[in-house]
Amino acid sequence: MTRVPVAYAPHAAFAAPARASAQLGRVVLGLVLVELLFDAGIWAFDGLLGRLAPDLAEALFFGDTALGLVVQLASYGLLAAAVWLVAWRLHDRGFASLIGPVGDVRRMLPAAFAASGAVFMAIQLLPPWLDFRAAESARDMGGWLVALPFALAALLVQTGAEEVLYRGYVQQQLAARFRAPLVWMVVPNLLFAAVHWQDGALPIDNWQYVIWAFCFGLAASDLTARSGNLGPAIGFHLANNAYAFLCFGEAGGPDSGLALFLFPASSGLPDPIVTDAPLISLQLGIELATIGLAWLAVRIAIRR
Repeated sequence: MTRVPVAYAPHAAFAAPARASAQLGRVVLGLVLVELLFDAGIWAFDGLLGRLAPDLAEALFFGDTALGLVVQLASYGLLAAAVWLVAWRLHDRGFASLIGPVGDVRRMLPAAFAASGAVFMAIQLLPPWLDFRAAESARDMGGWLVALPFALAALLVQTGAEEVLYRGYVQQQLAARFRAPLVWMVVPNLLFAAVHWQDGALPIDNWQYVIWAFCFGLAASDLTARSGNLGPAIGFHLANNAYAFLCFGEAGGPDSGLALFLFPASSGLPDPIVTDAPLISLQLGIELATIGLAWLAVRIAIRR
């Protein structure tokens, strides 16, 4: 019999709502339906926006304006709606069953956000990682602060939707079918990592990003298993994405609309040093170590 770590005891209650419909074929069908529903929703949303506000539709696609990026991130609410619809119709489950006890989520999410966010900021601000002199420009602080609440709300929708799918629906359904953590921790995060593959990027960049996403997902799955709810994983994910979207961006680059500091755009030509770089580089090691430190900070904050 597979031994489950004692620390993961809360996960049994978290996965319990999935036990009545844990057939593997049903989960696969559910994932296909979620993808189809989300794609259809985005297609309809983009089409409607293109007719009503073409300029906003273009800004949404590139994410190079504050409004465009906020709307782009908020559109992930369609993903959450797709997961809820599939869980309801295919598994007879309500949305609350996907996130765990609401009281625990409300208590642990802000604690996880604050703890992991402090780690991300501290590591980046400590020398020698950041040279503000390299920034091409900085946005007006007043305007950035006005946009901040809307940006955080949109990021909460985006990260929450992804957590509901990967660490909620998929992880729960697999845990209800398979006792081994190796299955319900690894499989959802292989899926999570795969969607981070970016068409057009250099292979070395893609593989490093996929490795990073897989390790990040494992940390989020571990926090979910230890807490029995999605609060810590959402807070952890929100802090990471807030740092990535709100602090630094490439001038005129995609998804730069909410960045406070803008750095010069790259030439777009392959760098021979980058293309010949090892898969496991020092930079990747630092990024993975940062995930580990943020994960540990969240565990201390939620006392798990």
